[in-house]
This record gives sequence, C-alpha cells and structure tokens, in this order.
Amino acid sequence: MAAVGPVVAREDAFRKLFRFYRRREGADLTGVIDFSTPVVTSQLSDQVSDQDAYRAGLQPVKQWGAYGLKGYPGEVHLCRWSPSKINGAVSTQVSKGSRKQEPKTLLEKLRWVTLGYHYNWDSKKYSADHHTPFPGDLAFLSGQVASACGFQSFQAEAGILNYYHFDSSLGIHVDESELDHSQPLISFSFGQSSIFLLGGLKQDEAPTAMFIHSGDIMVMSGFSRLLYHAIPRVLPNPEGRALPSCLEQTFPTDLPDGSVVDPCSEEDWQACTKYLHTSRINMTIRQVLAVGQSFPAESTMDKGPDTTSSSSYHQNDSKIKQHKPHINS
Repeated sequence: MAAVGPVVAREDAFRKLFRFYRRREGADLTGVIDFSTPVVTSQLSDQVSDQDAYRAGLQPVKQWGAYGLKGYPGEVHLCRWSPSKINGAVSTQVSKGSRKQEPKTLLEKLRWVTLGYHYNWDSKKYSADHHTPFPGDLAFLSGQVASACGFQSFQAEAGILNYYHFDSSLGIHVDESELDHSQPLISFSFGQSSIFLLGGLKQDEAPTAMFIHSGDIMVMSGFSRLLYHAIPRVLPNPEGRALPSCLEQTFPTDLPDGSVVDPCSEEDWQACTKYLHTSRINMTIRQVLAVGQSFPAESTMDKGPDTTSSSSYHQNDSKIKQHKPHINS
C-alpha cells in the first residue's frame, strides 16, 4: 500500500491575493481598480444642504465623485472630498505627546486609537462600561456623509483610528462587533495610499482589489456591510510627492455660523504633515446600537481583561492589531 502523505490545506483565493499584493517587489498592480477613473457612478441623496456640508468642512455634495462596484451593492467610494476639518482633527491626535518626546520614539509606535464606545480587542466587543463622549465635530461630519448616502438616521457612536506605515498591513476580517448592522461603516483616509481588498460573505471568496488614496471615503452598507476585507499593503502617494496635494489646502477663514471646522495650530499641522510623509491614517466611524437598543447583560466571565483605552502603543509590532490575525508575508 502506498504511503499517504500529509494533507496540505489549499490556500484560499483571498489569502492568495493578500500574499500577492503584500509582496514588496514584483507585484503587478495593473489589476487594482483606481477610482480616479469612474467605475460605476453612485447616486447620492440631496438631503445634505450646501450649508451643512460647508459647516462640516466639505464641498457641496453635487461636487463629490461617488463611485461603486458591480456586484457590491451598498459599497460607495467617495473621491477627493474636501478634508479641511479632519486635517485639524487628525493633526491634533497625531501631535499629542509630541512635545514631551521626539516623534520617532512616540509616533512610530502608535497603532490605534478608539473613540466613543471603546472596542475591546480581546473580547471583540463593545460595552456600556467603556465609553467616552464621541467628538461632536466628527459626529456631525460623519452624519453628513451618511445622509448623502441615504442614511439620515446614522449616529456616530464609535471610531477606530488605525495608523499605518509602509511595512503595515491589516489582516482579513469582517466588522461584525456592532450590534446594529443596518447602519453603514464610514471610513476616512489620509496620507499615503493603500491597496484595499474587498471580498465576499465567506473568507475564501476571491476579493476585488482597489486603491484608497488620501482624501477618499469608503462607505460599506447593506450587502457590503459584512463582507470580508483587508489591506495587504501601504503605497507611496501616486502623485510622486511626499504629501498628497489634498492635504496642502489651506483652512477656510470665512466660516459660517455653527461651523464645526476648528483649524489647528501651525505647530500641530507641521507635526501632522511630517508624520504623513511616510504614514497613512484611517478613521472608521460606526453606529454600535440601534435606536432604543442597549447592550446585553454580561457576566464577569464574559467581560475578559480590560484592555480598551483611548490610545495604545505597540512596541514590537509593525502590523496593526485588528479583528483577525495578520498573515505573515
């Protein structure tokens, strides 16, 4: 009788493409969709007035480039929106602590920050016990984006900011910890570019690869809300300049009454732009609970260790800690 060899698991299509695009040399990027060229135009709602868009630091909705992908209903890619408000918010977050330590010893260790309901990375849950007020200006901005995509009742309750470097990646995962999946995920990107893989409802389904550039917003809703996705690689800004041009815009001075735009100081902005020369920041805003919904009661055994906080620094991990283990290249 012939000897039976070890059973070798077949690498699934998603994992295979993740490894392919993770490669530093020789990866063919011609198959990666770039939304600077229209794919499928998405229709936006007219529920956001020009005044409210301006208050949030955004261009009028009619000027947004909104695209989608065939086969991915609910996925909307907004290109090159006006990021004036978030420039200030991100600058403030990046420059925290920079006066006490050199950025090389502090900022390069920064991997993630949580807002509102703080995500517990061990239990993969949110809870009522670990919560701080969600920033009102970011909530207003997210609300305008959600309304433009047809979600007028969206409530920003949690945010995760991920900080990437050129050697960072985000493992294959699905965002399912929120108790309400009827509301969208809203993802803002700044700094260097990345390759984003959007798959299916099962982890082994082949994903579609697309570029995400600075100033892009991705909205995942409906069918696309619970799809597997990942970021295998961070890439230099395709404009060939260290800082994307959308981040060199000056802050507006003729702001309307009630504006949430709060320009940062020149010192903070310089710290932020220096960081973004070699880094990428992504903010994903979520609604955790449906209207009137509350968290289920948890036993002491269910809670697990309390590791959530407003910020965290990982000493020896160049890959962002997220919902699923990272795939080593």
